Amino acid sequence: MQAIEQNHFNGTKIRPKILMVDDRRENLIALERLLKEIEVDLYPATSGNEALRLTLHHDFALALLDIQMPEMDGYELAGLLRQDEKTSRIPFIFISAIYTDHINVFKGYEKGAFSYITKPFEPKILINKVKFFMEKFQHEEALRCAHEALEQHVKDLKNANEELRSFSYSVSHDLRAPLRVISGYSNILLEDYGAKLDDEGKKIVNTIVRNTNKMSNLIDDILNFSRLTRQDKMLQNVNMNELVDTVFGELTEHLSERTIKYTRTDLQPAYGDKTMIRQLISNLLGNAIKYTGPCKKALIEVGGSREGKEYIYYVKDNGVGFDDQYKEKLFGVFQRLHKETEFEGTGIGLAIANKVVRHHGGRIWGESKPDQGATFFFTLK
Repeated sequence: MQAIEQNHFNGTKIRPKILMVDDRRENLIALERLLKEIEVDLYPATSGNEALRLTLHHDFALALLDIQMPEMDGYELAGLLRQDEKTSRIPFIFISAIYTDHINVFKGYEKGAFSYITKPFEPKILINKVKFFMEKFQHEEALRCAHEALEQHVKDLKNANEELRSFSYSVSHDLRAPLRVISGYSNILLEDYGAKLDDEGKKIVNTIVRNTNKMSNLIDDILNFSRLTRQDKMLQNVNMNELVDTVFGELTEHLSERTIKYTRTDLQPAYGDKTMIRQLISNLLGNAIKYTGPCKKALIEVGGSREGKEYIYYVKDNGVGFDDQYKEKLFGVFQRLHKETEFEGTGIGLAIANKVVRHHGGRIWGESKPDQGATFFFTLK
């Protein structure tokens, strides 16, 4: 009984209803007295037809059915209740003065639980059976409410994603248009009126162009970040050796003035979304290339190894590194551990990398010391 009285869901107590059917009113009164300490609502009926009428207006957690009744006995009533969708899963406790094998002729028991008790019976036996079914009802109600709450949460999440998609479109369209105008007119100013501008004027216009380009790149990164996990993963086997080499070649294609030694060990193939994993590799290699900029000879190494059940990939460089005490900030949006005047960037690259890894059920972390390079590790599941 304690479990019944204290079972709440979202702060609302669920009070079960019990249908009692017996053609003798004194038996119904006796049942009411017996069950008065259990926190339930009792609905008596003296015939099968009266019981059926009650089921039209109430949802019952349990039915106590006398078997031997005129016109419609307990088995017949149970059979009718099993045929109706609304009442098909109500559990029954059959009560009979004589227990015989007739219990086996009851059809439809596979749709819901039932039990029986013979008269005369020990009150405690009936009370324990009722408690059992009430606790079962409470658990099922709590589960149903949780399921409904989850469905509502999923619905809210879908609505939020739709709003985010609309917002992304608005950002892409409404912000790009004025940026294009600013950039276009700035370039016209340089091309058509450059001769009339002094050095300071040209510097100002070039600053405008540079910052509009930077703003455009920032918009691209924000949109990529917001879209990343809203798209379905296209899972496939990914040749990591081929992917890493290709991405590195694309990133360094126009860096002929730099000296970069690139090495790669044999990598285990990954299983995931190739487009997302490509973005992950591009961001990590891009960071390694950027932060080795001050080095006369940059060293970038990509490798991996198996540790227990995990295969861990890594991207290592000999660049400027970072203070390890701030590593928790690495993967936040707009988090930077270096001044923007030192290294350009939008501060979203590692946040995107983190999102890709987590979307694949893996983990990512970085290790470094100032001026001693950095190593980023990640797993993919």
